[in-house]
Amino acid sequence: MQFEARLEWQRNGQSFLDQKYSRGHEWIFDGGLRVPASSSPLSVPLPMSVADNVDPEEALVAAAASCHMLFFLSIAAQRGHTVESYVDNAVGLLEKDDKGRMAMTNITLRPEIVFAGVAWPSEEEIAAIHHEAHDKCYIANSLKTEITIEPAIEPEG
Repeated sequence: MQFEARLEWQRNGQSFLDQKYSRGHEWIFDGGLRVPASSSPLSVPLPMSVADNVDPEEALVAAAASCHMLFFLSIAAQRGHTVESYVDNAVGLLEKDDKGRMAMTNITLRPEIVFAGVAWPSEEEIAAIHHEAHDKCYIANSLKTEITIEPAIEPEG
């Protein structure tokens, strides 16, 4: 399988050599979706970054969280559990790694899951589903950073 993304950036007459050009650009995906992207204002100060746009660091965190969630939902369905909602407030930590390079050293997933009905899976089964989802997640398998899962399960209603 092969996946593609197209990136487009234009200088549009901005000065360049002084490093004061806009980092705003677009990601274009195979279905035609165009996502405004930029460097993070934490990396490149405003106005060269575009604060409202998605940056690569938060996209990496979102990709890891999304991949985990998609596998979790599939495994829960296979086990006969209906998930009513799944909300994750994932956080990535960008800091120097053991070689002194800036890297995403940890991604913490904090899923809040609501199951339908009264017969929820046990905490042990939920943990097992998270473990299996993590093992199957393509993104997690591709990263060398630690991914921690801290689930919070709220009763319905």
